[in-house]
Amino acid sequence: MKLALDTSAVPNQPAGAGRYVVELARRLPGRGLDTTLVTRVGDDVRWREYSPDAHVAPRVPRARVARLLYEATRLGISDVARAADVWHGPHYTMPRQGSTPTVVTIHDMTFFTNPEWHERAKVAFFRRAISYAATHAEAIISVSEFTARLIDELLDGHAPVVVAPLGVDLERFSLDASGDDDTLRSHGLITGVDYFLFVGTFEPRKGIDVLLDAFTEVATDHRDVELWLAGQHGWGVEEVEARLSTHPAASRIRRLGFVPDDALAPLLRRSLAAVYPSRGEGFGLPVLEALACGVPVVTSRDTVMQEIAGHAATLTAAGSGVDLARAMLELIDQTPPQRAQAARVGRARAETFTWERCVDQHLVAYHLARGE
Repeated sequence: MKLALDTSAVPNQPAGAGRYVVELARRLPGRGLDTTLVTRVGDDVRWREYSPDAHVAPRVPRARVARLLYEATRLGISDVARAADVWHGPHYTMPRQGSTPTVVTIHDMTFFTNPEWHERAKVAFFRRAISYAATHAEAIISVSEFTARLIDELLDGHAPVVVAPLGVDLERFSLDASGDDDTLRSHGLITGVDYFLFVGTFEPRKGIDVLLDAFTEVATDHRDVELWLAGQHGWGVEEVEARLSTHPAASRIRRLGFVPDDALAPLLRRSLAAVYPSRGEGFGLPVLEALACGVPVVTSRDTVMQEIAGHAATLTAAGSGVDLARAMLELIDQTPPQRAQAARVGRARAETFTWERCVDQHLVAYHLARGE
C-alpha cells in the first residue's frame, strides 16, 4: 500500500500531536507501507532523519495561511496525492480537492465542547475542518475512547471511527535512572532538589493556574520543595505570567522551557511526581510517559487522562487547587515502599500502551478507507 502522510503541521519542536506524527513517520515504513511524508518546503531534512526509510516530498508552503489554502485547493490533486492509495491527515484537516481515499485523525472535540480553551480564530477554523473531515473522509482515527464518544455525540453522519490510543517509548521512558544526574547536569539542571514537574504547552486549559494555587499551600508547608514547569509558550498566558511573577514562592518555581528529548525522562524520574492538572485533552501523553518512568502522577478526574491512567494515578477534580494541593502533600509523605508499589502499578499500566499497537489500529483505518 502506498501511503501519503501529511506532516506539514508539525512544528520544529514537536509536542503532543506533533510527537504522535513523528512516531507514526518512524514506524509506518517498517510495517510494509510505501510511505511518503509530505512536508513543508525546506523542512525535508529533519523528516529524513526521523524516518530514513520513507520518501519525503517537500510540497507545502511554509507560512500557515498559505499552507492551509494549498491543502484545501491543491494538495489533494498533487502528484503525491494521486500516486497514493491512502492519504492520512493526522491533524484534523484534509484536502478539499482530489479523490484519494482519506483518513483523518481527530485528537479531541474541545473546539466544540470548550471553545474558551482556544483562540477564537482557531475555533472557527477547526470546527469547520473537523465537520468537513467527519463527513468526507473514508475513515476517522480517534486517539481515545473519550474522543470517539464525543464524535458520536456531536457529529452526525460521520465516517467510521477507529480508536488508536497513543503509545509510549518503553525503552526511553523506563525505570532505569542510571545516568540521569549526568544528563540533567549536561543541560544545566541541578540535581538533589525535591520538585514537582509539570510538562505541557502553556495555555489556559492546562490548569497551570490551578497548579500555582496548589503550590502556594505546598510551598508553605514544605520550604525545600520546588515546582518545575517544562513546556513551550502557547497562547493566553498573560494571567499565568502575572501570577508567576507575584507568586509567594516565585523563587522556587523554575521555568525550563522546551525540554530536549534526552532530558525529559530523567526529569520525570527525578521528580516527586508529575502533576498534570489539565482541564481537558485529546489524550494526555505526559501522563503516560510519567507512568512509564514509574513516577507518581496527579491528574484530572472525569477527563481522558483518567481513561489513560486508570487506577495508576491520583485523580483530582479539574480546576480545584484545594484537591490538587492535598494530593501533592500526600505524595510528599509517601514512604519508599509506597513509592515502589506505585512505580510498579504505573509501569504496568503504561506497558499496555505501545506505539506498535497504535500503528496496528492505523493499518485497520487505512484498509477501511480502501474498502477492504
